[in-house]
Amino acid sequence: MLNTLILQLRRFRRNAEGALTVEFVILAPLLLWLFAAIYTYFDAFRQQTVNLKAAYTISDLISRETAELNETYIDSMLEMNKLLVRSNSSLSLRVSVVRWDEDDDRYYLDWSKVRGTALDVWTDATISEVEDNLPTMPDQERVILVETRNEMEPAFNIGLPAMELDNFVFTRPRFAPLVYFEGVTISSSGHDDTVGGDLVD
Repeated sequence: MLNTLILQLRRFRRNAEGALTVEFVILAPLLLWLFAAIYTYFDAFRQQTVNLKAAYTISDLISRETAELNETYIDSMLEMNKLLVRSNSSLSLRVSVVRWDEDDDRYYLDWSKVRGTALDVWTDATISEVEDNLPTMPDQERVILVETRNEMEPAFNIGLPAMELDNFVFTRPRFAPLVYFEGVTISSSGHDDTVGGDLVD
């Protein structure tokens, strides 16, 4: 009886049937998690890139305008941003025109418009909060500042938290010294490129 039991145990030890199935069952969850993690991180980087490109596109479009902008124009920029981003998450947009005054050694705001709920309108008092991120400019030079904020939910729950994708893009007006907004009075003083340095956008 004992010899038969030992013989059976030896046969069981040498038997390789089903080994592949057992290994697959053990490794399958790890492989599935790895594929989900790779896709989730790739999707997060993709969304960040798409959001940044959308902000640059809006900034470039506004920089080419020579006519007055209005509320409908800003609404259309938000809708275009949504189309470019292709995201169902909440999206906010802030468009501002910022001017540098050398005598006062500070930035001033020509106008600022917001769409969405995640961003506030800039004012002369609050624009200094981002002055470290603004470019060095000649006296009375202006830049168009476009900021977007988009919530990103990870595609799979792999431990990556939900994130807010923030973009901060500035561009110099291309075909006019400044960009006007309907109903907003702006000082028409501008910078003469032949006198001092030039801002490269």
